[in-house]
Amino acid sequence: MPGQIAQEIIARYESRLARSRSLDAAAKNYLPGGDTRSTTYILPYPAYMARGEGCYLYDVDGNRYIDFLNNYTSLIHGHGNPAVLEAAETQMRRGTVFGAPAAAQYELAEIICERVPGIERVRFNNSGTEATMMAMRAARAYTGKDLIIKMDGGYHGHHDFAGVNVKPDFAATDLPAASITWDGIPACVLDGMRIAPFNDLAAAERVLQANQGQVAAIIVEPMMGAGGAIAPLPGYLEGLRALADKHGVLLIFDEIITFRLSLGGYQKISGVIPDLTCLGKIIGGGFPVGAFGGKQAVMARFDPAHPQTIYHGGTFCGHAVTMAAGAATLKLYGEPEIGRINALGERLAAGVNAAFAEAGLRGRASGAGSLVQVHWTDQVATNSRQALLAMGRAKDLPRLLHLELMNRGVFCATRGLFSVSTPMTEAEIDQAAEAVAGTLQLLKPHAAEVAPHLVI
Repeated sequence: MPGQIAQEIIARYESRLARSRSLDAAAKNYLPGGDTRSTTYILPYPAYMARGEGCYLYDVDGNRYIDFLNNYTSLIHGHGNPAVLEAAETQMRRGTVFGAPAAAQYELAEIICERVPGIERVRFNNSGTEATMMAMRAARAYTGKDLIIKMDGGYHGHHDFAGVNVKPDFAATDLPAASITWDGIPACVLDGMRIAPFNDLAAAERVLQANQGQVAAIIVEPMMGAGGAIAPLPGYLEGLRALADKHGVLLIFDEIITFRLSLGGYQKISGVIPDLTCLGKIIGGGFPVGAFGGKQAVMARFDPAHPQTIYHGGTFCGHAVTMAAGAATLKLYGEPEIGRINALGERLAAGVNAAFAEAGLRGRASGAGSLVQVHWTDQVATNSRQALLAMGRAKDLPRLLHLELMNRGVFCATRGLFSVSTPMTEAEIDQAAEAVAGTLQLLKPHAAEVAPHLVI
């Protein structure tokens, strides 16, 4: 049985969301679990959103939320940005998709190639999942090798090869063991994947040495996203680049989340240039999108005129409306906007840290710039295993934090990730920090019962 504080939080949540409860019950008659995305499933049931405006969401029960989820970081300009809407509507009137090349494709491609140091040529698809899948395929084709090294706890979408060690190896005493995270993925994918812990160069080199001459690429988020918004240690990305060069393998940066942090993504911040880069989320202006690109020598194989061309299709790849909205989005997202929301993110992180200190609870914010993640430990996590172990030891506190923040009008990811969008001001940031502070004060007696190690 949940404690009294937990019951009160859940009861307030349910009392605010009666209409959502009815819609959720109806949806379960047609959709397994009531929705089409596992990431949006929460207990006792999710809030059904009716509309978005700027940095705010409004649910079907009339409640308003500051939207720090932004569809999992994809809405950099929030909801209903006039310039993005105009670009999309103009293209829709001309046609949505043609089954032929359109100028909107190369216009967005030009912006990306000019901004991202590691992208000389780019191809579009419909999701980040497709982007990482095709980047892996490109690396295998270019090198003639099969193995891909990924990081323990790293998330690169939900295709089969990405479904290895999304959940980190909690039992590892040495190198993490490769395992399949989701049911339905064939065991044979383990033959094509190798695992190393994030932020551990010595371990990465051991994996490379043990598989000498067989590795096509290393794929890594330069800052882990779903694994806990964990930044690279000084020298880590530089070390991966050096190891890739030493062993003759490609380096793939999954910048689907981190591209927002600078004009050219995390690679521009770090000065480490990968061979291939995966993009998604903000480059579509709120429409489904993914992209992968890199050095001309690697990407040339996707030219249908190439004698060893790699087939890459997709009915909606390069969708004209997505391309137009994406170009409008990036044109509105320059150095001033990036600097401003990164500063707002730092203000929010400071507020979260202050909230934990004032409540007398062990916890801290991680991340970078406009991405802020709550961790249930006062120690700096350097890999996803550490972060998720700490979250597990916190019992139901992460879930209750999420629900009570919604009760207080703040919408973030269930795992405690906040993303800042350009419509936000210091007022929204401070309101969120105050909501975190009030929630932690409320939760402290419950923390003393279920996770006493968190009480200072």
